[in-house]
Amino acid sequence: MAESKSKPTHPTRNDVPTNAKQVSIETLQACLVDAVDLYNATRQAHWNVKGRDFGSLHRLFEEFYTALATSTDDLAERIVQLGGTANGTTQTLQATRLKPYPTDLYAGLDHVKALADRYAQVAKTLREGIDETDEAGDADTADLLTEQSRAIDKMLWMLEAHLETERTA
Repeated sequence: MAESKSKPTHPTRNDVPTNAKQVSIETLQACLVDAVDLYNATRQAHWNVKGRDFGSLHRLFEEFYTALATSTDDLAERIVQLGGTANGTTQTLQATRLKPYPTDLYAGLDHVKALADRYAQVAKTLREGIDETDEAGDADTADLLTEQSRAIDKMLWMLEAHLETERTA
């Protein structure tokens, strides 16, 4: 069973075993930081995208960051349900596992490529989190991460579809 050094900080009647709570809180916190960073990167792309596909990409990025706002809330609330403290401040983002998002991108496909790399990384770490929390005995957190993994995979697919024309052109 996966072990964790982090401990729930708030008492709760939630009957998930203590070790499972500890593992889940740690895993969820890492996923939360990545998700907030991805949200911010997607906003950066939304604000600064330029070029022929401006309208469609501007709307797509807005759709994505709106969905990420909900998913980050779900991650944070699960942390608190398990007795932890959700940390999603900008200062906390120093712990992100994502590469810094370039602030000098403007062309639509450059944003798509940069975001696709980050969405793929978040999908990978969500899947790792599914395994960690499932092994620890927290099926509900594993289910939440599975739901989020499916959503990120769909967004990644939509980004990659924009890049497909580049390979066939």
